[in-house]
Amino acid sequence: MPAYTFGPVASRRFGRSLGVDLSPETKQCNYDCLYCELGGAKSVDRFTQIAPIEGVVADVKAALARHSIDAITLTANGEPTLYPHLDALIDRLHALKSEAKLMILSNGSTITDEAIQSALLKLDRVKLSLDSAQAETFKKLDRPKGVDLEQMIEAMAVFRKRFTGELIIEILVVAGLNDTEAEFDALSNAIGRIQPDRVDVGTLARPPAYAITGVSTDRLNALAKRITHPCVQVIAPPASKQQERYSREEILATLRRRPLSQQEAEALFDRPTLTLLADLLKARAVERTESGGEIFYTPAKNP
Repeated sequence: MPAYTFGPVASRRFGRSLGVDLSPETKQCNYDCLYCELGGAKSVDRFTQIAPIEGVVADVKAALARHSIDAITLTANGEPTLYPHLDALIDRLHALKSEAKLMILSNGSTITDEAIQSALLKLDRVKLSLDSAQAETFKKLDRPKGVDLEQMIEAMAVFRKRFTGELIIEILVVAGLNDTEAEFDALSNAIGRIQPDRVDVGTLARPPAYAITGVSTDRLNALAKRITHPCVQVIAPPASKQQERYSREEILATLRRRPLSQQEAEALFDRPTLTLLADLLKARAVERTESGGEIFYTPAKNP
């Protein structure tokens, strides 16, 4: 499978989603979050390796011809809104998507840019991260490059007033950093200003870039209750039931985007695909790693 996309993944909220990776070759992000599943990397404020827009569109078109898709999700090995052709790409994808929803997963940092807001207004769903509403914690946890937290929160609130689609705020909780009542009281105030459609509260589900740990589901539930918003949900690890046939290249492309737990792989892949995965393990093109007592599949570092 071409690097610009990774195969359809089942989502309990959005159905079958086709992820479109706008930075397939290397991580390019203006954050270096401690919990990042993509590994650590120096933060940047622009893409220097740019996937050609025609290649991205062609790959999405080919994937849509093969799979039944409920949503097309713009993401990246980093931050997708740093992709310089984002606005034009969204226009092109609208022409292809048919009934599928078009959405983006963003860290929210560039929402202060009018051009970015204008591009995101064309989407059906926008999911933005907000791990802390306190500047000191924000800097320690997300390690941003050139991002003013207060300006970002205010811009999210402005965007909400303009956006007619579904806006979701995502909070990822890390033990010892943003897992206190004070942190969530501040987050509740910020979310009250933003007024999203939904707030997702989760914790580490995959191996993080740095030596940190998540919190228990009980703790997530307790913290989530401090957010005075009508729609707050605690996110448990995904458990897909729809199994798909993947090629060798599609397996590797998916794992390059993010590690899959053994449970996720068994839920996502059909039997022939699991056999291919076993062959890739034997060929040392894929590795098994352990994190938090769970097995994950990752691309081999030196295949």
